[in-house]
Amino acid sequence: MNFITELETKFKTKQHPENALPMAKYMKDLFPFFGIKTDERRAIFKSICKTHQAEINENARAISWELFLKKERELQYCGIELLIKNLKNKYVIDDIIWIEKLLITNSWWDSVDTISKFILGDYLQQFPAEIPTVVARFSNAENIWLNRSVILFQLGYKSQTDFKLLQSLCTKHSNSNEFFIRKAIGWALREYAKTDPEAVRGFVLQSNLKPLSKKEALKNI
Repeated sequence: MNFITELETKFKTKQHPENALPMAKYMKDLFPFFGIKTDERRAIFKSICKTHQAEINENARAISWELFLKKERELQYCGIELLIKNLKNKYVIDDIIWIEKLLITNSWWDSVDTISKFILGDYLQQFPAEIPTVVARFSNAENIWLNRSVILFQLGYKSQTDFKLLQSLCTKHSNSNEFFIRKAIGWALREYAKTDPEAVRGFVLQSNLKPLSKKEALKNI
C-alpha cells in the first residue's frame, strides 16, 4: 500500500533516537518508538493522508489493521487515528469483530483507552441495540482490556450516558485487583460526575468500590 510505505519511510527519516528510549520506557518497554512526538507525528500523518485519501477511502480497515500490526507504536497510533477519522458514523454491524481484535492486539492503556472511547463508543452509538450483547461478552471475558473497554466506552456520552449500566459494570468489577480495572472504574465515574456529580457521589458512597476507584471517582467533586 502506497500510503503505508510513504508514512513508514517518512517516520524513519524523522525519527529521534534521543526521544525513542524514554518513550518506550514510559510504556514499560512493550513497544519500540521512532521517538516522534505527538504533534509532529500527527502533522506528518495528516499531510500523507491528504495525498492518499482515495486509497484510504477504499481500504481504511485494511490499512488500519496493517498499521496496527507494525512494531513501532507511532504507526499503531496512526492505525487507530485513521479509523477514528474515516469511519465515524460509517461503521457496519460486523465491525465489532475487528474492534475486538484491535482491543486485544498490542494492548496497553494508551491504545485501549482511545479505541474504547472513540471507536467502540462511536460504534455503539451508531448501533445501540448491540450494547447489551457487546457489554455482556466483553465484561465477562478473561481479557482485562475487554473488561476495561466496556467500562470506558461511554466516556464521551455525557447526558446520554446510561448510568445504570455504568453502575452495574462498576459493581461487577468492584472486587478486581487489576490496577487498570480499578482505575477505569474511577475514571468513568469521574467523567460522568461532570454531568451529574450528586448521582456519582451517592453511588460511590453506597458502594463497595476499591479505595483507588473511589478516590478517582470523587477527585473533582
